[in-house]
Amino acid sequence: MSAPIQKLNVLIYSGPGASATCISQATHTLRALLSPDYAVGPISLQTILKEPWQVACALLVFPGGADNPYCDALGGSTGGIRKIADYVRKGGKYLGLCAGGYFGSGWCEFEVGNPVLEVVGRRDLQFFPGTCRGGAFKGFQYASEAGARAARIKPDKTAFEKQDIVPEDLRCYCNGGGVFVDAAGMKDSGIEVLASYEDSIDVDGGNGKAAVLHCKVGNGAAVVMGPHPEFSAALLPQQPHIPHYDSLLKALEEDDEKRLNFLGVCLAKLSLTVNFEPRQAPALTELHLSSLECTTVDELLEALSEISDKDGNGLEIINSENDSFRFIKSVDTFSTSSLQESLPSTDGQRSKQSGNRPRDVIPHESSYPKKSTTPNFDHDLYYESLKMYRSREPHAKTWGSPLLYADVLTSTNTLMDKNPTFLSKLPSGFTVCATTQTSGRGRGNNVWVSPKGCLIFSSVINHPAHLAMSRPIVFIQYLAAIAVAEAVKTYAPNSVYGAIPVKLKWPNDIYARNPDWEDAEGAKQEYVKIGGILSSCSYYKGTYQIVLGIGLNTTNEKPTTSVNALLENIGRATDGGKRDPRATNVQLRSAGLEAFTIERLTARILTRLEALYKRFCDVGFSRDLEERYYAHWLHNGQEVWVDSGTTGTVPAVGTSAGPMRAKVEGITTDWGMLKVRELDADGRPINRTWALQSDENSFDYWKGLIRRRV
Repeated sequence: MSAPIQKLNVLIYSGPGASATCISQATHTLRALLSPDYAVGPISLQTILKEPWQVACALLVFPGGADNPYCDALGGSTGGIRKIADYVRKGGKYLGLCAGGYFGSGWCEFEVGNPVLEVVGRRDLQFFPGTCRGGAFKGFQYASEAGARAARIKPDKTAFEKQDIVPEDLRCYCNGGGVFVDAAGMKDSGIEVLASYEDSIDVDGGNGKAAVLHCKVGNGAAVVMGPHPEFSAALLPQQPHIPHYDSLLKALEEDDEKRLNFLGVCLAKLSLTVNFEPRQAPALTELHLSSLECTTVDELLEALSEISDKDGNGLEIINSENDSFRFIKSVDTFSTSSLQESLPSTDGQRSKQSGNRPRDVIPHESSYPKKSTTPNFDHDLYYESLKMYRSREPHAKTWGSPLLYADVLTSTNTLMDKNPTFLSKLPSGFTVCATTQTSGRGRGNNVWVSPKGCLIFSSVINHPAHLAMSRPIVFIQYLAAIAVAEAVKTYAPNSVYGAIPVKLKWPNDIYARNPDWEDAEGAKQEYVKIGGILSSCSYYKGTYQIVLGIGLNTTNEKPTTSVNALLENIGRATDGGKRDPRATNVQLRSAGLEAFTIERLTARILTRLEALYKRFCDVGFSRDLEERYYAHWLHNGQEVWVDSGTTGTVPAVGTSAGPMRAKVEGITTDWGMLKVRELDADGRPINRTWALQSDENSFDYWKGLIRRRV
C-alpha cells in the first residue's frame, strides 16, 4: 500500500495576539531541535482560516502573547478554532506556550481582581478541559520584562521515554504564564502532568502545581505550557533598568542545555523526531566572488564601484538597502575567517536598515577559490562542469559566471532582492550560491528546509521591459521548472538518469515519486517534494530584474528524499535489486553511474535555463516549450474541486454555492494561469473553463482543491 503523506511543516501562529519576541524565540529553538526533519516557519491567520494547512502539518504551535486576540480572531463565525480542534482530534499535534496554553485550556483566569489585566472566560479548544490560572508569579506587565523570572520547574521523569536526558529540575523563562488547576487528578481524562512548578506560586493550583501537560485529544495530542522553555537567554536583550534581570539571564544561561533537553522530550512525546544534539544557527561566513573567466570579476568590480564608498580602513563598501558589502582582496595563503576577524568593526558604515556588520566579499581576480578556502564547494569542479555543459548547449554562454558563494548566509534570494541598489548592477546569470541558509524562503509563508546537501542558488535575469507583453514574466518560473527536471535527466549520458521520476507540481514545486513507496494493486503512487522555485521581480531603468531562487535536495536524504536517493533506487532496479540501498560512488561508477554533486548539478541547471530563456525570448512560450513542461507535469488529467460561493473564492457562475468539480487541462499560453474545465454531476466535461492565477491560489495536490487566497 502507499505510505502515508509525510507531515513536514511545524507552523507557528503569527496572527493577532502573537508576540514577535515569542515567535522569534519559538522559531529559533524549534529549528534547532527539529532540523533537518521539519520545516519550521510562521502561519498567518488567513492561512489558518482559508488554506488546507492541515495536510502537511506535523505540529501547530501557538506562542506567547495574548490569548484574548487569539479567541477573537479564530473564534465564532471565522471557524478557526473549529479547524484547529478538528485537526488535533484527527491525529494532529498542538503545542501551546504561555498564551497558547491558556488558549488550549477550557477556562482562563488571568490576574483576577486586577482591573487593568483581568481576563476571565471560557476557551473553546479545551485540550485541557480545566482551568489555566495565572499569572503564576506576580508582577506581569504587558510589553515589559519587569515581571519576568527564571522559574524552577521539576519534570516527571516517568512521563518520558528518554528518562536519561530528562533533567531533575530546570529554570526557564516565565512571564505571565499560568498553572493548570487540579491537573494532577485528571489522569482518567487523558491528562498527564509532564512538569510542575518547584517554586512557590502566587495563585491556587488546586491539586498540584502543574506547569506542563500532555493531553490526549481524540487521535491527536496537545502539550500546553505555562512557562517558556523555548526561550534562549542568548536572544534576550540586556535590561539594565530591571534590577533582577542580570541574574535571570545568568540562570537561563546555566540551564540552557536542560531546557533544550526538556523541550525536546516534550516534542518527542508528541511523536516528533527530535535532534537531541541541537546546534545554534551557524555564523554567517564571508562571500567569495569568482568567475569562469577571471577578468569578469574585474569588470563586475568596476561596475559595482559606481555605488561603493570607502570605509575607515580604505576598503570598498556598498551600503545597500538590507545589507552592506565590504570588499577585501583575496589572500589564499591565509584563512579568510582569520582575515575577517582581524579587521576592525566599521560600525559607522553599517547597512542603512539592517544594522548588521557588513558582509565581507573576497574577489578572486586571478584564480578560483581553493578547496581549502571553501571546503564545502569545489569551485574547480563547478567551473569544469560549466564549460562541459556549455559545450553541449550552444545558446548557453554566460550564465553561472560570475558566482558569489558563501558557506553560510541568510538566504540567496534575500541577498539580491532585498538589496535593489546592489541588484541594479548585476548582469543576467549572476548567481549566488550557498551550502547552508539560516533563513531560507519558500512561497508565501513557507520555509524551505535547506540542510547540508541541498542545492541552493539564486540567479538574476534582466528581462527587457519591451518584451514583457509578448514574453510574460510569469513563464520564467515554468522555464526554471523545465530546466531543473531536464538537468536531472540529462546529468550524464546514461538512460538511467532519464528514468529518474522527477515531476513538476503547479506552479513552482519539484516533486518526485517516493523511493520508499511500495507498489500495490490499485494504490496511488506517492510523490514527495524535493525542491522548489521562488521568484521575485523589480523594475529598474527599462528592465524587469527577476531573482530566481532554486532549491533541490541533492545529497541529503532528509526531510523527504533526494535525487541521489532516486538515482540509487533506479540503479538497483536495473541491476536486479542487488546493489546496496546506500550505494557508494564507487558502486555507482561500477554500474556506469555517477552520483550527483551540487557543483555539477548547479552548472547543469544554469546552462539549461540560459538556453531555455533565450529560446523563450526568441519565440515565446512556444508549443515545444509547453510540451517539455507537460512532459514532467504532475497534474495531467487530474480532477479537482474549485471553491465557490460562501468561501469567498472563485465563483462558479450558474451554480449554487459550493465546490465545483473540474479537470485540470494545463496552463494558459497567454498569462500562464492554471486552466481547468468544469465537469457535470456525472463527471463529464462541459463547455466552461476557468483560468486561475498562480500568485493568488494554492494548489493542494493531495486534496484536489484550488483555493483563492483572500
